[in-house]
Amino acid sequence: MAVEKRDYYEVLGVSRTATEQELKSAYRQAALKHHPDRNPGSREAEEQFKQAADAYSVLSDPQKRAAYDRYGHAGISTPAGGFDATGFPDLSEIFGEFFFGDMFGGGGRRGRNRAQRGEDLQYNLELSFDDAVRGLAAEIQIPRRDVCGRCRGTGGEPEGGVTACPTCRGRGEIVYQQGFLSVRRTCSRCGGAGQVVRKPCGSCGGEGSVARQRKLKIDVPAGVDNGTRLRLAGEGQPGVNGGPHGDLYVFIKVQEHAIFERRENDLHCTIPVSMAQAALGAEIQAPTLDGAEPLKIPGGTESGTTLRLRHRGVPDVDGHGRGDLYIHLQVKTPAKLTREQRKLFEQLAEVLPVDNQPDKRGLFEKVKDYFM
Repeated sequence: MAVEKRDYYEVLGVSRTATEQELKSAYRQAALKHHPDRNPGSREAEEQFKQAADAYSVLSDPQKRAAYDRYGHAGISTPAGGFDATGFPDLSEIFGEFFFGDMFGGGGRRGRNRAQRGEDLQYNLELSFDDAVRGLAAEIQIPRRDVCGRCRGTGGEPEGGVTACPTCRGRGEIVYQQGFLSVRRTCSRCGGAGQVVRKPCGSCGGEGSVARQRKLKIDVPAGVDNGTRLRLAGEGQPGVNGGPHGDLYVFIKVQEHAIFERRENDLHCTIPVSMAQAALGAEIQAPTLDGAEPLKIPGGTESGTTLRLRHRGVPDVDGHGRGDLYIHLQVKTPAKLTREQRKLFEQLAEVLPVDNQPDKRGLFEKVKDYFM
């Protein structure tokens, strides 16, 4: 008695108008749920997985889908068993090569015998405020590992130190047969390298690399600030199996300045001035990164007034101009006066207008003035 096959759309749980993306998403969910590696020993799960794969292999092919929509299963040529192994969809295309290997334990093509990029390194460089603003050429020394010159990274003696792994026979992976599936896993003995060390290298002890102190000269551009990151390509740890070196990242830390406060590319500083300078106006010498410069204070200046010197700030690290310098004036009141100074202030007090006398009018007069 022949067993009637289930409708392919029903197997995947989609409508007959499902898009290619909807089909792929439905098959992904079914494969995750019923994959034999997730359901060891379950014949039911294996059968459902086969049905989902069979359905997707047909519906994902435009010509096969058109024939199936018109004639049903009779329009699809399949072996007697109902499952066409040659049309089995590649799960690595559905899940991604690396995801599939991690999810189901398969090593596949991601064995460690492939060239791998080396790790990145980090170096913290502390600079003075002036050096950060102006830039400099610095020499740093970093510890890192370099490929062993004797074994050239293999970890074994040059003559007969490395041999093919006897477990995987140099392939780096082992193939297991699970039902109708062939599952590839990374060889546990060689870690996917396909070879093992028989005689460790006398220079590196089988590590394939040696620790060294490396001196580097770096150009720190003008205008760097706290947290600025400089990248030196290829100055990180060496790669594996002939892979490229990683990168070195230099993180900048800038010391504080005694006078200037930096806000992005602008500088701020506070300068004390006397009451006479603020009242009469004066010309003072203002500090800048390039030395003292004359600065005119207008007469009648109040404490807290801010004056700006254009293009006297920090250069932009990308070379786009320069910030400004903001001078905040602070009028200083003398704490101690000589007898002569006190006499002069008393004379001045007699002729200056007083603006802070309390209003002696009553509350009624004030309210009346407000509404009039």
